[in-house]
Amino acid sequence: MVKKITHLRPSSRFDLANFPVTETIKMLTCLLEKIIKANDAIIVKQEEYSCFQSRSKPSIDIQSYLTRILKYCPCANECFLSLLVYFDRMSLQAIKQLRIDSLNIHRLIISGIMISSKFFSDVFFTNARYAKVGGLPVKELNSLELEFLSINNYNIYISLEELQQYGDQLLMHAIREKEYLEIEQHQPLKYMY
Repeated sequence: MVKKITHLRPSSRFDLANFPVTETIKMLTCLLEKIIKANDAIIVKQEEYSCFQSRSKPSIDIQSYLTRILKYCPCANECFLSLLVYFDRMSLQAIKQLRIDSLNIHRLIISGIMISSKFFSDVFFTNARYAKVGGLPVKELNSLELEFLSINNYNIYISLEELQQYGDQLLMHAIREKEYLEIEQHQPLKYMY
């Protein structure tokens, strides 16, 4: 599914304070869908972090899930960008690496947003609220929160510079994807034999 991203200028940097959060969600969705598609193609038995694995792929797509979180637990760009930082840290663990796929992304997202909201925001919601919005029992979300923190070595600090780097990289990824889609759509049809 191709999402239209409207606030892209090749020469601009990601403006943490003013970039529309809904557009950040579109760009984040595009990137996460690519990662998940690649990881879903890899057949690996993953037992280390089974608490994040669901039995089947949730029916709600990533963009709808992120939009739902924004609607019922509003937060800033920092919270959504922090997901990328945390996911990178989790996937680079030397001992227990995490492979993000379609069976764990929703639980990782709600856990990460909840944790980053507590870190970045002066006002945040209760775990019960995040659980309701995320479609999980409170007890399960509490366990996921602890596991998420543990995998990140309880290091949830992200510097402004690091957030800016991730924002810039996300913006550049979206620009490249947009250019690729435009090129792909304007390609003449190849001869068919």
